[in-house]
Amino acid sequence: MDEAAEQAFEEYFRNRREAVRRNAYLLCGDWHRADDLAQTAFVALHRKWDTIREPAAVDSYLRRTLVRAMIDDTRRPWRRERAVPEPPEPTAADGPTDQVATRHTLVDALRQLPPRQRAVLVLRFLEGMDVAATARAMGCREGTVKSQTAHGLAALRTVLGSALDDLRPTG
Repeated sequence: MDEAAEQAFEEYFRNRREAVRRNAYLLCGDWHRADDLAQTAFVALHRKWDTIREPAAVDSYLRRTLVRAMIDDTRRPWRRERAVPEPPEPTAADGPTDQVATRHTLVDALRQLPPRQRAVLVLRFLEGMDVAATARAMGCREGTVKSQTAHGLAALRTVLGSALDDLRPTG
């Protein structure tokens, strides 16, 4: 890669690093895995930087690489193992704000969905992509995106329904 292309990549990396990391976190629900997924996506982008002709295609390529890396990562057998127990529930002294509690509830609910449903919901509703763009990013048909969206929303409603019941004050 020549010097100008390397500088262009560095500038793109600096501008998009945090957004890609946040999206990776929304996909996987763990900051350490999100860092790994973002790094994997940027390394793949760096390898292809010279071959991408359309500047608008860079975000799409990076998003697709991120989603595929997350799905591939969830297929690894050691990801199904749990080495440590869940952290204890916060006490009243911890006092998280409602916004933080809501975000944690949503991320925990997303974490319980299958990877493809989670990816569709994150891309559609948190990234604001339409059905066609989501299908391109995931490398599948629009009908698959629609069905995964419907199944994902139903599962999310079920998971969030029980989680919200736990958050509601009794009496």
